[in-house]
Amino acid sequence: MQADFFKYQAKTTQFAAGFEVEKAEGSYIYGKDGRRYLDFVAGVSANTLGHSHPKIVEAIKTQAEKYLHVMVYGEYAQEMPVKLCKLLAEATPEPLEVTYLVNSGAEAIDGSLKLAKRYTGREEIISFKNSYHGNTHGALSVSGNEYHKREFRPLLPLVSFIEFNEEKDLQKITDKTACVILETIQGAAGFLLPENNYLKKLKARCEEVGALLILDEIQPGFGRTGKLFAFEHYGIVPDILAMGKGMGGGVPVGAFMSSRKIMETLSHSPKLGHITTFGGNPLIAAASYATLKEVLESGLMNEVEKKEQLFRELLVHPKIKNINGRGLMLAVNLGSPEYTLNVAKRCMEKGLVVFWQLYRNEYMRISPPLTLSPEEIREGCEIILEVLNED
Repeated sequence: MQADFFKYQAKTTQFAAGFEVEKAEGSYIYGKDGRRYLDFVAGVSANTLGHSHPKIVEAIKTQAEKYLHVMVYGEYAQEMPVKLCKLLAEATPEPLEVTYLVNSGAEAIDGSLKLAKRYTGREEIISFKNSYHGNTHGALSVSGNEYHKREFRPLLPLVSFIEFNEEKDLQKITDKTACVILETIQGAAGFLLPENNYLKKLKARCEEVGALLILDEIQPGFGRTGKLFAFEHYGIVPDILAMGKGMGGGVPVGAFMSSRKIMETLSHSPKLGHITTFGGNPLIAAASYATLKEVLESGLMNEVEKKEQLFRELLVHPKIKNINGRGLMLAVNLGSPEYTLNVAKRCMEKGLVVFWQLYRNEYMRISPPLTLSPEEIREGCEIILEVLNED
């Protein structure tokens, strides 16, 4: 299989691992080599409830026996998409009420940008340096790393970038600005948190000039920080909320959410302001509903802070410079990209899956399932410390 993988499947890098997967269950991935691997990455924050969670699998099976795709998004009332959107509305603060279901986080970003332009009638977008929002043309346009963008220009015009946590830059948001888009926690940059009430000050500036605030919660959403969405820690509510990754518990999904007043502008002048064939697919919605319901009802979010603290207590070593992040999205600084990549490789050899941050390769990513047990945290951290002690 590995030979065919390298021969026939398009690659995102020349250095793909090509690891052959047999099955995955709970906190472990099982390889065709007969070994099991503890997963501290969760499909890059996607497998919220671990691998093959029985409630998600059962929801998919039940829906698959009823029907799959029946009509383009937004025309028919289908049980699972409706239940998912209703539960999201009940679980989020006002004025968030109406959800547009799409296929990925990147599409959620593109839809959010279109919605902000349509509602405000403005064209200027402000994003943040070192931000990451996805790789479609729209999402790439508002991502703040030129190395990943320059070969694909021209991108969207009238996009400018300011510094995360830099208050003086807020004055660059004006009455010409349609929207400001940012990650509640900057992901690819190393899980950087907002500081000194920055989000409150940003929200106030947006309200002052009539710009909409879009929060990208594609990574921290669905309980990863101990709240359903990370913005709940910071005392604000966005005008538009983008989500994806962990929303589906392991299936491809995205969504953007706003007030009814804002969202309805996509339905007219022109009609079909945003359209997607497979967004809101009932099979995906069933998995997403099962995921959200379990996150809300299981008590897993109440355990996140304790699990974070356990990671921080265990991962103490002279080679660890610092640990960024919140909850179960942690970035461990090992000093250099070369060393971090080597540590990740050697952890894999010992049965632990870790990864690295896209822009800051010196940071090792830890973003395990919310279902990870304290015993599994200890097991994985022992492997990391063993590798760090080897040289």
